[in-house]
Amino acid sequence: MKILALDSSGLVASVALIADDILVAEYTINYKRTHSETLLPMLDELKRMSNLDLETIDAIAVAGGPGSFTGLRIGSSTAKGLALALDKPIVSVPTVDALAYNLFGTKGLICPLMDARRMQTYTGLYRFEDDGSFTVVREACAVAIEEILEDINSRGERVVFLGDGVPVFSEKIGELAKVPYVFAPAHLSRQRAGAVASLGAIYFAEGRVQKHGEHHPEYLRMSQAERERMEKGLTS
Repeated sequence: MKILALDSSGLVASVALIADDILVAEYTINYKRTHSETLLPMLDELKRMSNLDLETIDAIAVAGGPGSFTGLRIGSSTAKGLALALDKPIVSVPTVDALAYNLFGTKGLICPLMDARRMQTYTGLYRFEDDGSFTVVREACAVAIEEILEDINSRGERVVFLGDGVPVFSEKIGELAKVPYVFAPAHLSRQRAGAVASLGAIYFAEGRVQKHGEHHPEYLRMSQAERERMEKGLTS
């Protein structure tokens, strides 16, 4: 099985290829360039360096949101274009699910935090069971940091935080967390297409696939432009 994966849902741009449970190639960059500048060149470089024939892939996994509205649109349109051209299915992997999957085998709760601005975070709660299975404890959501910390405190378990929201909310975590916690190290703390591909392979085997015309990003909340229009009483 070959899964090509894309993640441009946050500050990081990442592409990866997994073949038969082997991470063949992964290209990740977290720097001050737009995803429209980086994603396709990274994909082309991955293809060249791994001698990948795109016709041989089984599916395209993409971080399906939540996350940056612009980044999600770029990743989604790239995945849909490839799926249409290659006649391949899309596997939409929730962004925070894939982020949590970076910490495979971690004991206790895993809490991804993405900076959603407006004092909110895209987050969720996850754990790995003793048999290695991945459990969604709380599905991806957009909430205030205080709300997710209240939920964590009520569960009374050690938690690992990761994501670009950690530096934004670390002070609040220090003030409000009543359970033991740690922050994931740098090599595991941001989006990686390798995790999207690994989780995408599981979802693909379960039949959780979409055609190119069926895939749409999951934003979880309105864009700033939509909020402004609503505040002004405009509906169209």
